[in-house]
Amino acid sequence: MNPQDFNNSPSGKTIQTRQGYWAYVPNTLPPPIEYDGAVVQLISEAERALGELSGAGSLLPNPNILISPYVRREAVSSSRIEGTQASLSDLFFFEASGAEESTRSDVQEVQNYVRAIDYGLERLKELPLSIPLLCEIHGILFKGLKGEDDLPGEVRRRQNWIGPPGRSLYEATFVPPPVEELKPVLDALDQYLKSKPVEPLLIQCALVHYQFEVVHPFTDGNGRIGRLLVTFFLREKGLLGQPILYLSEFFDKFKDDYYQKLLGVSQKGAWPGWLEFFLRGVAHQARAALADARKIILLHAEYQTGLGRTKKIPGAAQRLIEEVFFNPVISVAGLSRKWNLPFNSVKKGVQRLVEIGILRETTGKKRDRLFVAPKLMKLLTSQES
Repeated sequence: MNPQDFNNSPSGKTIQTRQGYWAYVPNTLPPPIEYDGAVVQLISEAERALGELSGAGSLLPNPNILISPYVRREAVSSSRIEGTQASLSDLFFFEASGAEESTRSDVQEVQNYVRAIDYGLERLKELPLSIPLLCEIHGILFKGLKGEDDLPGEVRRRQNWIGPPGRSLYEATFVPPPVEELKPVLDALDQYLKSKPVEPLLIQCALVHYQFEVVHPFTDGNGRIGRLLVTFFLREKGLLGQPILYLSEFFDKFKDDYYQKLLGVSQKGAWPGWLEFFLRGVAHQARAALADARKIILLHAEYQTGLGRTKKIPGAAQRLIEEVFFNPVISVAGLSRKWNLPFNSVKKGVQRLVEIGILRETTGKKRDRLFVAPKLMKLLTSQES
């Protein structure tokens, strides 16, 4: 990292370590920022989009039919930024199999991400958002995936850096704070998370995301935890009624801009550029999530109507309508175990949904068959094509 690129930055300082490389230590939050008209307008636009999205969840008696697909889409999108190749359909088929662990490490990595989101959302009901909570979530994210040296759930004990593959620490584009500087920086960030700042909530969220990514407190997984931090923050502060907004797709689509905006803050104190980018991302993803939520709600109503037209509806069929929105891949044996119902009771429900065109058998086998809801699968996986 070239310290001259950070000369006179109002956002932090560069220090030379005992090993001779340079690292960046950010100032504590909040920075002195003057909001121009563009930022103020974008705050209003993003808040309005979030409000409309939150209203979509109230249209359903069971908002989990929206939450579950979005959690899994985020798990796939965020993991893909880090190079994971597993698709959303891979995840659905794995979950339908009923296996605890996947033989594919990339699928297991995405499944861990789902568990980390679910765990974090549950813990937020009991605890404030904090650095210790993020450490807990990090531990779930990497459970069973990394060796002891990678410290799942713990703050790093060695230097990490950001740069092109194959480059050494001394050739890095950016070097986060050295280990000995981590505690005071993280303590200050934790204090900011627990305080009641005067900045608008969306501005606070943008500041927190920047600070977390610049500090890079974990050996691995900082991008994924940093992106989850946005959703957890919005959820805790009441700006997001249901956890159905995630920024990974936006950050991935505009990856170069994303990294340049963050670097611009560190090198030049270019806060307005980062804030505008972040707020546009929130508004864009909220509108996209709302459009998809409406499609999911309409498809749910279509399934309900189709089932309602039939006579003598099997007891499991109605329950299956809800289940396919958790996972559009169905295993009769798996649901029999999950629901503690006789195999034939679930089978009758599945057969009825096959008859009316909601489900389709996909394996061609006589045993261990899997059934897919093709319309829903196409809707949920359309962003992968």
